[in-house]
Amino acid sequence: MMLLLMKYALCVHLIYSDIVQRSREELKAIREPNPGLKPTLAIIQVLCIVICPDFVSTQIGLNVMQICLPHQCREEEVIEEILRLNADSRVHGIFLHLPQSFLSKSVCNAIKPQKDVDGVSDLNVGRVVLGDQRDGFASPVAGAVLEMLARHDAPLVGKMAVLLGLEGPLKATLQFLLQNNGMMVQTHQWSSKHLQKQIMDSDVVVFLETGHKGLPPTWLRPGVAVINLSSALMEGKFSSTHFEVFVAAVVICQHVVRSSRRWIQEQQYQPWRLRPLKLQSLSPVPSDIEISRAQTPKPISQLAQEIGLLPEELEAYGNTKAKVHLSLLNRLQHQPNGKYVLVAGITPTPLGEGKSTVTIGLVQALSAHLKLNSFACLRQPSQGPTFGVKGGAAGGGYAQVIPMEEFNLHLTGDIHAITAANNLVAAAIDARILHEATQSDRALYSRLVPSVNGVRCFSPIQMARLQHLGINKSDPSGLTPEEVRAFVRLDLDPEKVTWQRVVDTNDRFLRKITVGQANTEKGHARQTQFDIAVASEIMAILALTDGLADMRARLGLMVVGSSRNGQSITADDLGVTGALAVLMKDAIKPTLMQTLEGTPVFVHAGPFANIAHGNSSVLADKLALKLVGEEGYVVTEAGFGADIGMEKFFNIKCRTSGLRPDVVVLVATVRALKMHGGGPNVTAGVPLPKEYINENLQLVADGCSNLKKQIQIAHLFGVSVVVALNVFKTDTQAEIDMVCRIAEASGASAAVQCHHWSRGGRGSVELAHAVKKVASQKNHFQFLYNLQDSIVEKIRTIAQKVYGADDIELSPEAQAKIDHYNQQGFGALPICMAKTHLSLSHMPEKKGVPTGFILPIRDIRASIGAGFIYPLVGTMSTMPGLPTRPCFYDIDLDPVTEEIKGLF
Repeated sequence: MMLLLMKYALCVHLIYSDIVQRSREELKAIREPNPGLKPTLAIIQVLCIVICPDFVSTQIGLNVMQICLPHQCREEEVIEEILRLNADSRVHGIFLHLPQSFLSKSVCNAIKPQKDVDGVSDLNVGRVVLGDQRDGFASPVAGAVLEMLARHDAPLVGKMAVLLGLEGPLKATLQFLLQNNGMMVQTHQWSSKHLQKQIMDSDVVVFLETGHKGLPPTWLRPGVAVINLSSALMEGKFSSTHFEVFVAAVVICQHVVRSSRRWIQEQQYQPWRLRPLKLQSLSPVPSDIEISRAQTPKPISQLAQEIGLLPEELEAYGNTKAKVHLSLLNRLQHQPNGKYVLVAGITPTPLGEGKSTVTIGLVQALSAHLKLNSFACLRQPSQGPTFGVKGGAAGGGYAQVIPMEEFNLHLTGDIHAITAANNLVAAAIDARILHEATQSDRALYSRLVPSVNGVRCFSPIQMARLQHLGINKSDPSGLTPEEVRAFVRLDLDPEKVTWQRVVDTNDRFLRKITVGQANTEKGHARQTQFDIAVASEIMAILALTDGLADMRARLGLMVVGSSRNGQSITADDLGVTGALAVLMKDAIKPTLMQTLEGTPVFVHAGPFANIAHGNSSVLADKLALKLVGEEGYVVTEAGFGADIGMEKFFNIKCRTSGLRPDVVVLVATVRALKMHGGGPNVTAGVPLPKEYINENLQLVADGCSNLKKQIQIAHLFGVSVVVALNVFKTDTQAEIDMVCRIAEASGASAAVQCHHWSRGGRGSVELAHAVKKVASQKNHFQFLYNLQDSIVEKIRTIAQKVYGADDIELSPEAQAKIDHYNQQGFGALPICMAKTHLSLSHMPEKKGVPTGFILPIRDIRASIGAGFIYPLVGTMSTMPGLPTRPCFYDIDLDPVTEEIKGLF
């Protein structure tokens, strides 16, 4: 008997040593390419004692985190601790070293299955039952039994095993593990009839004493393998003679190593498993909202999983949209980018020519029909046009983002966050002007640096202002009167405040207002105005930033006006930057949605395309380029015509992001070409003149001059062009063929007709093939100007090379602003022209390709936080007005079904 015990102990020792060695080697292999990885086992216990898994983990090289709970803790406290560990990416395994009374179903099932290294959750037990443990773990006690049986002299297949006195998950786990290894298994209780006979006929006996004194030796035939699990399951007790305890403990640690390996694998790029939605197009084509509602979108969590997002990277807003965390950029930082496609357009009619629709139709064709990973990146529409004239920007027909109501109304609240942040700055400006005008230096200082519990100290942003002023002091009592005055007095000139309030509504009567008329403002009234929210510099910053730290820095750099001695005053000077960052902390995350065919879309930012750069966010593009993979495609859209949106995309967005485009898709319509060829005016809400309904090849041919010019503009940047002719039902085949022929003769690499509006992705397959072919060819991208060129030269370059002007003409005010910006050190910023989108020139009525004109620059302003100078060409309104009959006349809500009516 002593010899058998020694042989058994030696076997267990060898098993223990073997698993330790294997785990060490596996951990070393994991750490070599991931030196920062520190696999961690978290042990939740009620007594802070060294327990077996803790002891064994040090031999393998794992980190151990011990969480000690009080004896009287409640189940909710245990679960709360488990949920915290679930969310901690540093923890790869959770082990509950708790009394049996604590191990309820709720507690065990609270552990994330991939961290449940003790195999106690129902999901992990169920995986064992189904014979699939790829994503989970079996009980380490059961694993220890298998390890010991594997060292048995005889093979296990076909042998009989008896499980005696086992209950619950351990019984089920061990039974199915043995069966999966080819054994026959019988389970019994100590009170079972014929127990002696069953044991004597068995080859393996695994038992738990549970109050019994074990098996009589006479019941065991020679050669039978007997394993007593009682010591392995004792609560908080172990000794050197409890061999099964050590084997179970080392299996737990082995599970932690494997969990860390799975975690590393999850962090790598995941191939897409996209399942497109079927699309049945109808003729005639129903309204946009009818089409949207006829399609049932996938749950956003399902779409996220299909494109390789991790659950912790998603922040759901309902069932059909979600924010995506920027941590994705770090996770996939070594993943090569996909192809980068820009959708631009010819000079549009007031109706728009369908760039968004082409963008969506193209990605539907790429993903759903060509089976290529693709992402659309779109701007978020403003409420102004949605309730005004144009309507929303979710695409149209069978090329839409769904649900289109959510896309066009509120979405995830980004524009509201921008409005709140912008108006906080405006409130801070007027409050500061009032307080400085009505208080002494000492009173201002006492209020700006108050005594709290008898202690006065500067806030971090006040320390930054002191450093900006060259005052290297941190003790508030140590400032001289002159330093106090410099610190407290911004001395903002009310006449030189450039920051405006914003609202996301077309409200023409806010174009000029007077604030400060209440008696409480003590006569400090001034004239100001409202802009539409998407014209806020904060929106432009959101679109150009590359992360939270960069966004906060840009917000602090925003110039809100000038002091009376001509110094620029910033948001940092106002002390408001930190609060702005807090308001914008969620808005910085792109919003994930889907097209009608279930392909992914990022919706993020919506800078005004006239005075800002009119492109969706850099962050959305960067996230999408990583997600699609090296062979995938990201299709993003530039606002208005190529002379505005595309030029700013290249000269501003590409400079900021470091990204380079592979191809430009230039959208044209027969309708717009006829307008440029001399057709009558096109007005939103008014029926089209007959020239646009009937075939007119001469108008089309003459109007192609604008198309040719826009192709030439793209070539200035060294990028190839594919012309996408967005076909309307009034277009004739002769007109379509003429446009495609002229486009290719004018230098387009391809020109194809697109029917996505009526057919969805199926109607843009030809465009997708053309984009794929051209994007694979090498281009020679270049910027139009050097940043070190003077402000005047950069403006002149854009005016002459892009717009076709003979020269520029600066107003005295514009020249004075240029001199001021040069003095302030802003001369090396890129240029963001603010001009009409309805003509290549500054004159909206001049269609086609105007020539022989001088471009007037009436004023110049600076968005220092966004990082560009914007010249004002002609009269540019930053607050649209409502028409006589706005879109809101048709919009209503069904109080029973809560469905929105008449949106489109």
